[in-house]
Amino acid sequence: MKKILITGLNSYIGTSFEKWVSQYPNKYSIDRISVRGEEWKEKSFAGYDVVFHTAAVVHDLENDEAKYFEINKDLAVKVAKKAKQEGVRQFIFLSTMGVYGAETGCITMDSFPKPKTLYAQSKYEAEQVLLDMIKGSFNVAILRPPIVYGKGCPGNYSRLANMALKLPFFPDIDNKRSMIYIDNLSEFLRIIIDHGVGGIYFPQNKEYVNTTKLVKLIANVNGKNLRVTKFFNWSFSIALVLSKTFRKVLGTYIYDKKMPGSPGTLINGVRIEYETVSFKKSVVCTEGGE
Repeated sequence: MKKILITGLNSYIGTSFEKWVSQYPNKYSIDRISVRGEEWKEKSFAGYDVVFHTAAVVHDLENDEAKYFEINKDLAVKVAKKAKQEGVRQFIFLSTMGVYGAETGCITMDSFPKPKTLYAQSKYEAEQVLLDMIKGSFNVAILRPPIVYGKGCPGNYSRLANMALKLPFFPDIDNKRSMIYIDNLSEFLRIIIDHGVGGIYFPQNKEYVNTTKLVKLIANVNGKNLRVTKFFNWSFSIALVLSKTFRKVLGTYIYDKKMPGSPGTLINGVRIEYETVSFKKSVVCTEGGE
C-alpha cells in the first residue's frame, strides 16, 4: 500500500485526488496536513512513500511579492527537504503552464520558461531548487498542467461558463486549448505515484479543446441554445492583439502532444493512458449533470 501525505487542507486538486483514489482502499492510504504556521514541522514524514505538495498562493489581492515566494518557493523547498531527510521517496509539486509566460502558441520541449507573473516566477524558482534535490532514491515530480476544470473548480473555466450562460451569442473562433479534466489529472497523479518517477510532466486531455465548442456545449448542458457567429470575428481578431484577457480565452495555447506525461507518452517504458472521462462527459459532469 502506498502511503501518501497531502500538504494543504483546502486544495481543489488535493481534495479531488483523495476522492479519486478512495476507490482503491487497499492500494492507497491518504493523510492531509496543514502547512500554515510552524506546527507541521513537528509532524513525522517517516513511513510515507509520497508527499504531494498542493499548498500555494495563487492570486493575492495585496500583490505581496514576498508572500508569493515565501509560500510557493521557500515553503515548498522546506517541505521537500523534510520529506527527503525522513525517508520519503517521492515529492510531487504542482507548478503551472504559466511558467512559459505566454498566452498563445504551442509549447514544445524546445520552449524555454519566461514567467511574467509573481505566481509563475515563484513556482518556476521552486522547480529549479526541487529538481536539484533529485538524488538516489528521492524523486521529485513536477506537474505543469494547463487549465484544470471540474465541478466546483475555480479559474478560467468558470469564466467561460459564465459567458456561456450570459451572452446571447459567441464568436465562431477556430482555436485550440490544452485543458485537463480533474478526474483525468487525478488518474495521472495515481499513475506517477505507482511508478515513483521524477521529472517534469505536462498532463492534458487527449484532444485539444475549441473554445467556441466548449462554450456552446456548456450552454447546451444548461438548457440554453447559444448562437455562434463569425460576423464579429474581425473585432475579436483585433482584441486578441490588444487584450491579454482575450488571448487567454480565445487564443490558441497548447502543449505539443509529445510532451512527457501527455496521453500515450511513456513512463518507465510504459505507454500511459489516463483519460477516464471523455471531453463531452467531463463538461456534463462539471456542469452538475449525470
